[in-house]
Amino acid sequence: MSDSAAQNVKPARPEFRNIGLSDISKYRLPLPGRLSILHRVSGMLLFLCLPLVLLPLWGASVSSPEGYASVAKCVGYFPVKVVLLVLIWGFLHHFCAGIRFLLLDLHYGVDKASARKSAGVVFVVSLLLTLIFALKLFGAL
Repeated sequence: MSDSAAQNVKPARPEFRNIGLSDISKYRLPLPGRLSILHRVSGMLLFLCLPLVLLPLWGASVSSPEGYASVAKCVGYFPVKVVLLVLIWGFLHHFCAGIRFLLLDLHYGVDKASARKSAGVVFVVSLLLTLIFALKLFGAL
């Protein structure tokens, strides 16, 4: 081949494939991607636990003074506090990330740097709020 013919040859285009289960451990999601996945996970957690955990506890607590006392006693156990703390985190994360997604829908912070920064802010704010609720739940405040 001549030099001009070698210059006209296009390099092979990269081939993108779907990620398989074995590739998940090697794949690195950017921070906004992790936030998006956790937003879905927290929404699913809240959706599934609302009828299974929260509504029965609330219903028992407002049914009678004895029901309230039994729920208060149940919530005093450490494993129940951990479950409630996970649900509190799920709500706070879902709420903060939802505000971020609403702002993205309004075209605020759509560029890459702003999206990364707002994802970090959502993580920090939701974890700090969860820490405050954890301190209150476990009796430190």
